[in-house]
Amino acid sequence: MKLDVDLRDLELLSATADEGTLTAAAARLFVSQPALSQRLTRLEDRLGMQLFDRRGRRLVPNAAGRRLLVAARHVLGELESAGRDLHEMRDGRDRYVRFTAQCSTAYQWLPPVLRAFRERHPDAEVRIEQVPGDAPVPALLADRVDVALITKPDPEADRVGLTRLFDDEMVAVVPAGHPWAARPHVAAADFADAHLLLYEVYDQNRIPSTPLPLPHGARPARLSTVPVMTDLLAELVAGGQGVTVLPRWAAAPYTASRGLVLVPLGPEPLTRTWYVATRRGPQPPHLSAFVAELTAALTGYGAVGA
Repeated sequence: MKLDVDLRDLELLSATADEGTLTAAAARLFVSQPALSQRLTRLEDRLGMQLFDRRGRRLVPNAAGRRLLVAARHVLGELESAGRDLHEMRDGRDRYVRFTAQCSTAYQWLPPVLRAFRERHPDAEVRIEQVPGDAPVPALLADRVDVALITKPDPEADRVGLTRLFDDEMVAVVPAGHPWAARPHVAAADFADAHLLLYEVYDQNRIPSTPLPLPHGARPARLSTVPVMTDLLAELVAGGQGVTVLPRWAAAPYTASRGLVLVPLGPEPLTRTWYVATRRGPQPPHLSAFVAELTAALTGYGAVGA
C-alpha cells in the first residue's frame, strides 16, 4: 500500500495526537479549526480508515493512527535535525557531537565527561538529542545522532559499533513504609496486586511495544506510564501512588532525598548491559575523543554491588 500523505498531513497527525483536540492543534499549526478538520477528513478518506477515536472531547489515536504517528514523528524529527545541521554547516560550525541516552534521565556522570572533552576540544560542541520512539540505533544509522548510550536490544545493533560499559541491576522502588520495603527481594507473583508506574516508552499500546522490565511471568494489576522524568516517578512513588522499576544507579540518589527503598527483583540480580554505540568506520578526532571520555567515565560505573 502506497501512502498518499504529505508533510502537512504528518504535522496534522503529530499536533492532534499531542494536543488532543483539533482546536488546540489548529492553534499550534497556525490554521483555522475548520480547515484542519477538513484536512483530517480528506486524509482519512484517502487512507480508507479513521486515525482517531473520540473519547469525550479528546481525539485519541487508534491503532492505525498510532502506527502512522510513529512514521510521522520519525520524519518530522529527521527534518528538524537536518535543518539544524544545515544551519551549522552554512555558518561553518559543524564540529559537534550529537549524543543520546536510551531510556535514561540520570545524567549525573555527564558534566565530568563534558569538562574533560572540552579541555581536549574547546571548539567542539556536545548536543543532547531526544530520539523518537527511544530508538537510538536507527537514529545512528540515519545519521541523526553520532553517539548513543544504549541497553535495550535492537534488531539492527549488529550494524553499529558497540563498546561494553557496565551491567546494572533493575530494582523495585517503593516508599519506606511499603510491604516490600523489608523484603530481601520480590517475586514475579508480587506484581499481581501492584500498581506499576513506568516511563512512557513502556506504554503497551505502542507499536511495537517495549517489554516491561520485570521478572519473567510478572503481570502487574495496573500499569500507568509517565513522561521520561525520573524525578516525577520518584515523587509519585514517594507519594504512595504506586511502585516503579528502575536501574539501581538511576534510583539510588532518591533513597535519601525521597525516603525510597530499593528492592531486588528476585534472589538473583536482574541485570542489563549498557553499551556506547557509534556508526562503524573512521570517526573524526573530536568524536573519537568524546567516545573515549564517555567510555573511561562509565566503564564499571553501575556495576552490580558497587
